[in-house]
Amino acid sequence: MEEKAKTLKYKVSYRNIKYPRLEYKTGTLMLILPKDYKDETTLIQKHKEWINKKEEIINKALEEAKEKNLNLTRTKEELKTLTYTIVKKYREEFKFKVNKIFIRRMKTKWASYSPKGNLTINTLLKHLPEKLIEYVIFHELTHSLEKRHNERFFKIISKKFGDYQRKEKDLLIYWFLLHQL
Repeated sequence: MEEKAKTLKYKVSYRNIKYPRLEYKTGTLMLILPKDYKDETTLIQKHKEWINKKEEIINKALEEAKEKNLNLTRTKEELKTLTYTIVKKYREEFKFKVNKIFIRRMKTKWASYSPKGNLTINTLLKHLPEKLIEYVIFHELTHSLEKRHNERFFKIISKKFGDYQRKEKDLLIYWFLLHQL
C-alpha cells in the first residue's frame, strides 16, 4: 500500500552553532542550523524516522488531550504556596538541596533546577492536577542528587513515583493542551 505524501511543517532558526539539530519542544519541528547551513532537505531526510516517531507521539498526545481538563481557577499565588509546601516536604524526606524558588513563565519547560540549587517553576503548572505538579517538583529536586537522567536518577524518581512514565506522558498531553488555548 502506498503511503500518501504529506507536507512536513517546520521552522528554521539560524544560529552561531557548529552542528545542526532538530527540536520538537513546542510541538513544531524546529531546525536549529549553523548560519552557513544550506541543506535542510538532506537533514530532514537523514532524520526522517526520528521525525515520524515524534510526530506520532505528538498526534497521540493531542488525541488524549481531548479527555483532559485544565484547572483554570488556581492562581499563581496558590501555585507558589503549593510549590513551597511540596519542596519543604521533599527537602526533609529526601535531603534535596534548594537555594531559591522562582515562579515564572517558561517557553519550553515545566520547570528547571540550576547548578546553584535554584528551582524555577513554570506558571503554567497552575493549570495541572496537583499530583502532576508534585511530580514535576520532585523530578527537578532529584537533580540536586543526580544531574543527569540516568539509571540512578530514575531509581530515585521511582521510589516516590513508580508510575513516572505515565506522568511524563501526561505532562506531554497537558503541554499540548495548554498550547492550544
